[in-house]
Amino acid sequence: MSYDLVIFDNDGVLVDSEPLSNTILSAYLTELGHPTSYEDSLRDYMGAAVHRVHDTILERTGERLPEDFDDTLHARVFAAFARELRPVPGAVEVLEELTARGIPYCLASSGSHERIRVGHRTTGLDEWFEEEWIFSSEDVGKGKPAPDLFLHAAARMGVEPGRCVVVEDSPLGVRAARAAGMDVLGFTSMTPAERLAGATGLFGEMKELPGLLQLDM
Repeated sequence: MSYDLVIFDNDGVLVDSEPLSNTILSAYLTELGHPTSYEDSLRDYMGAAVHRVHDTILERTGERLPEDFDDTLHARVFAAFARELRPVPGAVEVLEELTARGIPYCLASSGSHERIRVGHRTTGLDEWFEEEWIFSSEDVGKGKPAPDLFLHAAARMGVEPGRCVVVEDSPLGVRAARAAGMDVLGFTSMTPAERLAGATGLFGEMKELPGLLQLDM
């Protein structure tokens, strides 16, 4: 099937941020007295908005995270981005091909607008995204697995949900895309294929994505 809009997740799909951000998140939670391994963080929070961290800790322990948790976390993550963040290998080539063929695409991320922009400026991906092609869970008040963000992105881009395909690397993102009535291609670079159950298709390297999108590079 060909599509009228490709919706990219950001973290782990376009920018290789998941190892950095989950290392920092797990260490910070542990520092605050909530022992969390890197693997725990990937399992519980990968692909989620930061409010999920607050909700999960409160549910499990009855304790609230500090009021400055978000600011401290973002400061640490952004500092790591400045030192180490890179694009996901092959992501730029996919964006180049979509642009050359005139195929619309956008980004829909659980991360904040600030996080998205910091990551894109650092990696040079900002040249591939107009301001109006970037959507955050901040825009709808709900993160994945709710479908709201993907439905919002499709509506703003003027495309019916059934004509969209989402590129995702997290179970929460796959669930959100399916709930929105969209096809979803699961990127298995960091997430085992079995955790992306429900995806329309699976791929392990970005160079495989054009074939799944029926592009000939």
